[in-house]
Amino acid sequence: MLNIKSFIAPVFAVALAAMQPTAASAQIYKGETAGVGDPVHTMFVAFANQAGKADVEIQVNAGQTLTKSMLKGAKGDIAFFSSVPSLANLMAGKKRMYSKIENAPELAKNLRAILGFKAGAYHPVTLASSGIEKWEDIKGKTVFTGPPAGSASATSEALIKIIAGYEAGKDYNAVRLSWGEGYAALADGKVDMMVRPAEVGSANIEQFGLSGSFRVLSIPDSARDSDAMKKLFGRPGRGMAVFDGGTYKGQLTEGEITALGFFQMVGTHSGVSDDVVYKATKAFWENLSDVQATAFFLKEVTKETAFTAINVPLHPGAVRYYEEAGFTIPNNLRP
Repeated sequence: MLNIKSFIAPVFAVALAAMQPTAASAQIYKGETAGVGDPVHTMFVAFANQAGKADVEIQVNAGQTLTKSMLKGAKGDIAFFSSVPSLANLMAGKKRMYSKIENAPELAKNLRAILGFKAGAYHPVTLASSGIEKWEDIKGKTVFTGPPAGSASATSEALIKIIAGYEAGKDYNAVRLSWGEGYAALADGKVDMMVRPAEVGSANIEQFGLSGSFRVLSIPDSARDSDAMKKLFGRPGRGMAVFDGGTYKGQLTEGEITALGFFQMVGTHSGVSDDVVYKATKAFWENLSDVQATAFFLKEVTKETAFTAINVPLHPGAVRYYEEAGFTIPNNLRP
């Protein structure tokens, strides 16, 4: 005779067991970064890969606009994100792309940093056939300055105005596209110049020298020493960068190229568990050799550069690791 009770009990036990959390169903944290080929993408993926070794699984959603990702992070919609230090100030001041976000200043208080790094330099790139050999030649030309909603386009247009005195939409046609579309537009001759933040030695920049010649315009000494340029260099996440023009095959500007350098950070928000951020931070730094092997520019990520350009408080979980590991933490970054 079938015993109904003895049959139901094991089935219930199996169903209950299926509801319990297991290693396979561990929490997955959402993360957002820029598109493939961008230095901030390379860094963020390296961070996520190392975090995974500590069982902090980060689902990376690439190709995102960093201004929007940081807002989503501040709201707690995602746990980790790539960001630009200057964006934190804009959010806190309810300026530009955050001007219509009523509670932007309050949301900015939720932002927390994990680490900062030197990402690269703005590359003003023009093909040899464009007729642009100096900044003044941009007049009347079409220039890709960056994505529609990002901060890079405004920075690129500010750079052109300081050097050449030209205003976007008046003295030249400023085109705002996604990063991928911008590369394609220059390659296809649909724009005359592209201003692109990229790591020094970028394969995406190098591609223009594989089938022809191109130029990366250097900031002239006269503009470099101006008060306006010094102010631009002094903005959060900005600085002066100098690299050899011979870095790129087919690049026509000889000698050293002076450029606007930029810094990025890996961020999170105050609602993420201290233990989670601690484990992710520890895994990153304890596997630094793997990170540095990912890309040449990541060799500059060191203990001494951990807090480069960071302008929001560190997450307590990150602080916990940095204190254990003997890092010197600036007082203004303590939460």
